[in-house]
Amino acid sequence: MADQDTPSKRRRRDHSPELKRELVRQCLLPGASVSSIAMAHGINANLVFKWRREHCAAEAADAGPAQASAPVLLPITLASATSSDTSMSPPPVPTSTTTRTSAGSIELDFAGARLRLRGAVDQESLLGLLTALRSLA
Repeated sequence: MADQDTPSKRRRRDHSPELKRELVRQCLLPGASVSSIAMAHGINANLVFKWRREHCAAEAADAGPAQASAPVLLPITLASATSSDTSMSPPPVPTSTTTRTSAGSIELDFAGARLRLRGAVDQESLLGLLTALRSLA
């Protein structure tokens, strides 16, 4: 009767390093779904995400700072306008019937602020913006 009163202890499953490596390898394949891979092996997806995060962190530590692929922000400096600069007008904006679209982004850090432009930015708008920033400097 005493056996029925005591709850059974849950034991953590111990996954082998080989299984962890194989599941992480599968998760890193293009188009792979971590959730479906975890479900297929009867493992909680959060645990597989944790293994993948640990794997990526270990690889980044092994690569060292020389091979890190983190983006680098470059400083910009706005020069003050001189008399020769004020006489020059901005270059003419080419008019064309074709429209170019670009999925890029431009980030400018200045005076403790960050300006982020995303998508297609036409030359006239960018030139006007930079001229306005120059007048603030």
